[in-house]
Amino acid sequence: MASTLTLHTIAPSKGARTKSFRIGRGNASGRGTTAGKGTKGQRARSGGRKGLKLKGLKQMLLSFPKLRGFTSRTAKAETVTLVRLAKAFSAGEKVDVKSLKAKRLVSSVAQRAKIVGTADVGKALVVEGVLASATAKAAIEKAGGSLK
Repeated sequence: MASTLTLHTIAPSKGARTKSFRIGRGNASGRGTTAGKGTKGQRARSGGRKGLKLKGLKQMLLSFPKLRGFTSRTAKAETVTLVRLAKAFSAGEKVDVKSLKAKRLVSSVAQRAKIVGTADVGKALVVEGVLASATAKAAIEKAGGSLK
């Protein structure tokens, strides 16, 4: 009668798993004396292969730039000058990241934008969800615009 398949009856096929050869266990074992490492030399010693891997890589490693520090996952705000803003938008028009992308003042992948500059805008603009420097904010408000 065949036994049921349970965890304690499962076994690998005959010859599927072979016992690892234990080296350095005396001459009678067949892998004694030099333990398969040949005779003498750096590679026959314990810890002998350590520095050999990097010998050819050293110059390449030295030529790589030293990339240090920290890169933020939060995207930096793209800057837009007041001069470009005044040329692209008409009076009373809403300025947000979507409209800046539409007028190609920022890249299509921009997540945030910031208005900078000291120029006179000359028209009232409604700025929403866009950062602005202190001087840019003053110039927009002076022209009768608002920032939200």
